[in-house]
This record gives sequence, structure tokens and C-alpha cells, in this order.
Amino acid sequence: MINPGFFSVIGVGIGAILLYAVLGVILMLLGFYAVDLTTPGKLNVMVREGLPNAVVITAAGMISMALIVVTAIYTSSGFLTEGLIQTAIFGVIGILAQVGAVRLLEWVMGIDIGGVLAADRVLPQSFLIAAAHLALGLVVAFAII
Repeated sequence: MINPGFFSVIGVGIGAILLYAVLGVILMLLGFYAVDLTTPGKLNVMVREGLPNAVVITAAGMISMALIVVTAIYTSSGFLTEGLIQTAIFGVIGILAQVGAVRLLEWVMGIDIGGVLAADRVLPQSFLIAAAHLALGLVVAFAII
């Protein structure tokens, strides 16, 4: 025999999954466009053209954004509305902090991000920038905790 409240719990859970998934996608897109706006050229075009450094850096940026979003969701309160609001706020602040920190690192190290992204061969600098994205994504994620 199934508990009478079982299906309402399932329904609420499915609704929460869908709402958090939509919010997560929005935050991931926001993160991508934050990276795109702070780098020279159109990142989505460079990725579509298969420029290897653009792909490596974008992939690392997306993974780091996901770490931030997942952590924001994980630490959100048990109440759906408050949890969604908290996730959105922490997600946006985390994305801005992460993008700003990576741009600062590139500036301090004197990396020509436009040149790196536009290169048609893999450059070592792209791995440093990718590692910075991942490392800063982890730092921001743990700061949310």
C-alpha cells in the first residue's frame, strides 16, 4: 500500500527538479555570456569554428560555472522558493567573482587572451587559463558552503 501523501511528494520533487534545472541552465548561460563579454571576439563563434584554445577555455569555464551552480543548489534552504532565490543570488555573485578573478589573473600574468583564443593551435596559456577557471570555480563553490 502506498502512503496517501506519496504522489504529492513526488510531484513537488519533480517540480523542484525542473525549476532548479531551468535556473541552472539560465545561470550557466549567464556564466558563458559573462566570459564572452569579458573576452575579445565572439566566444561562441570561435568555439563553433573549432579554435582549440577557445574550446579548452570555454569547457573549463562551463565546468567551473557548474561547480558554482551545483554548490549554490546544494547549500540552498529546504524551502523551494527560498532555495531558488538563494541559488540565483549565490550563482550570479559566484559567476561574477569567478570571471573577474580569471580576467585579473590574465592581466597580472600578461596573457593576451584574444590572441590565445584566436590561435589555430593549442597554446600552453590556454591550459593555465582553463586551470584558473577550474580552481577559481572551486574556491567560489567552497566559499558558498
